[in-house]
Amino acid sequence: MEISLLKVLLKNISSFFHLPSPENRTSEFVGKYYQKIEEILKIIKPVLESILDTEVASDESVQKEFAGLSQCVDELREYFEDCHPLMSKVYFVMQVESLYAKVRDQSLELFELLKSSPKGLPSELSSSSLEHCIQKIKPMGYDKASAIISEAIRDQSEGSGPNADSRSKIADFLSLRTNQELLIEAVALEKLKENAEQAEKIGDLECIEEMIALVTHMNDCLVEAKQSQSNNPVPIPADFCCPLSLELMTDPVIVASGQTYERTYIRKWLDLGLTVCPKTMQTLAHTNLIPNYTVKALIANWCESNNIKLPDPVKTMSLNQPKSPDSARVTGSPVKSLISSSGVHQEGTSPVHHVQSSSEDSLPGLPENGHELPELGELNLDSGGQSSTGAGITEKSSEGHQRTVSTSSTHSNTNFSQELSHEANEESATQAASAYSSDASGELPPERRPVATAPTPRREHEFSPRFETRSRNQLWRRPSERFGPRIVSSPTTETRPDLTGVETQVKKLVEDLSSTSLDEVRNATGELRLLARHNMDNRIVIANCGAISLLIGLLRSSDEKVQENAVTALLNLSINDNNKTAIANADAIEPLIHVLETGSSEAKENSAATLFSLSVIEDNKVRIGRSGAIRPLVDLLGNGTPRGKKDAATALFNLSIFHENKARIVQAGAVRYLVELMDPAAGMVDKAVAVLSNLATIPEGRAAIGQEGGIPVLVEVVELGSARGKENAAAALLQLCTNSSRFCNMVLQEGAVPPLVALSQSGTPRAKEKAQSLLSYFRNQRHGSGGRG
Repeated sequence: MEISLLKVLLKNISSFFHLPSPENRTSEFVGKYYQKIEEILKIIKPVLESILDTEVASDESVQKEFAGLSQCVDELREYFEDCHPLMSKVYFVMQVESLYAKVRDQSLELFELLKSSPKGLPSELSSSSLEHCIQKIKPMGYDKASAIISEAIRDQSEGSGPNADSRSKIADFLSLRTNQELLIEAVALEKLKENAEQAEKIGDLECIEEMIALVTHMNDCLVEAKQSQSNNPVPIPADFCCPLSLELMTDPVIVASGQTYERTYIRKWLDLGLTVCPKTMQTLAHTNLIPNYTVKALIANWCESNNIKLPDPVKTMSLNQPKSPDSARVTGSPVKSLISSSGVHQEGTSPVHHVQSSSEDSLPGLPENGHELPELGELNLDSGGQSSTGAGITEKSSEGHQRTVSTSSTHSNTNFSQELSHEANEESATQAASAYSSDASGELPPERRPVATAPTPRREHEFSPRFETRSRNQLWRRPSERFGPRIVSSPTTETRPDLTGVETQVKKLVEDLSSTSLDEVRNATGELRLLARHNMDNRIVIANCGAISLLIGLLRSSDEKVQENAVTALLNLSINDNNKTAIANADAIEPLIHVLETGSSEAKENSAATLFSLSVIEDNKVRIGRSGAIRPLVDLLGNGTPRGKKDAATALFNLSIFHENKARIVQAGAVRYLVELMDPAAGMVDKAVAVLSNLATIPEGRAAIGQEGGIPVLVEVVELGSARGKENAAAALLQLCTNSSRFCNMVLQEGAVPPLVALSQSGTPRAKEKAQSLLSYFRNQRHGSGGRG
């Protein structure tokens, strides 16, 4: 067995040496990394071959080094095999440099062990020759780009942002100098993020999100520098510039997402094999390019008025676009390792992943296979052609955006509750769409839980205080908001009890809930928590055995673990609609509020999630609102963990459907937090705008939205948000404008007309209706209709 580990290591090294040489090359830095790794492995391999059949190879400590080296080499081989022109450069460098450092360190440790081994070395391998190998390996380093990237990420997370020198080094080393190269890198990272979410690799997910934030920041800085270096005496309106070239558009076209680009640049983007919108990261339903005559006419008028000459997009293309071979178009299989026989790459295209889909910032549903339900806004994305009439709007306006929020309780509840379903659709479609279907800790049943081993790290995001401080051309990101499983590390998570014996087991656990032994109570609540997430039969049995009232009593336990287990068990039980009613009727609301106010972070999150689940029942919306739950929910929205904020937002949305609760939510100060959470970096844009949509239907809500700076961000979402986000933002703006001439003027000043025109032509049916109503209202106001102040 021991010697087989050495054989596996040698096999992995040989596989690395024999990586196929592709017809096309990627960036030179990939070849440099291959060469460095190859160099160190060429030193190691002869030593390993010389001890293959010796006693020293069976030493336990030596075997440990074999195993570690073998794993690292195999992972390196996989990374180089998967290299292709559309991969993430940042991620590649971070992973490969980390593995290279491990190979180097483990090789040194192995050679030191061999030198000191009492079992003796083969005659051809002396201590002096090993020492020579050690001295050759010690000075071997790498470019340490990962250290610069890590420092930049740390500066970014601390709020100061990486300095210009760090950004320049990263851009030069990774060839991320142009706007398009940065956007392509962002697409690749979004794909990696999506894969990490689906595989529930929580550690990878957080690292990738940090990389996305860094690339976004670099893109923002590039855009700002581009704008400051403009030779035009008159600032160019942002809506007239192509998001890819950052230049004034001469032939604007609309893509399936509703965004407008310079034809030459977006065609080149699509020819690279990228089928996502560069600005919104939405997957494009088709690649048709529709002339945007409205914007073209506005640009022509603006140029004439300001004596500006249109640029030639073909001449500027080479300065703004990365080179790429025709084969850069990515299909189903990745391009094999981009390494020549000598291990050195020639210059080629910028590697980036090809993103097939990009998750939206909406509340997710997680069905039984562990994958997300499709977003409602994505299912019927209307991406028809744009009309040249501009919906009757002819005035020139500055950049801006708008978006409506649903005011229909039925429509809104359907959207939100479908997105919030976590677990199995063991219930009817209605139940699965209207309730949390998983442990509040996000646990999935073993029989359908994707592989995951680590608990979710809890770390607060840094949120920018207000959207207005960000550049309008900022890379607008809509992070996915899947409720990643919150796995409990317990042996019982790996077994599912025989359903025939569940009732006996539950009765014993229910008895233990009243035990005087704290350990027994902890164990009982933990076991019930896990059983309640397994299937509907378990939930029914647990409720029928009288566990609900006892679990509610334990919500006031002074033991943190007991309280967490009890609230999570109640959340899992509440997946069943009958249990929702039973839990509410057992006076659970006030104890749940107690947990919201005094519990641990996890307990607060799961209490908010339980309140959301209970609020699916209409009568419970009233009871929860009148019981004082709204203020602690708003506090969690503003000061909780990222997951806590999301759980609070979902609960507040459902509660806001009941008219009486809207004023309570506004009075508790929710609008300020909701506006802050509309920063795309928070990953909660769709949630926040959906709640604001409902609050915009009352005077207090509209006043708070205006006072807290909500209008600019709502306008921005109309242009850059998800399909549902645009729809809800447009509805909110319609409420604001039709009830206040002052707000109407503010919306117009934010440049809402161009994105509204685009939305009226390419949005969802409801979004089109709201956008058209708002444009019609603007037109009527301009023609003399009065408005309220």
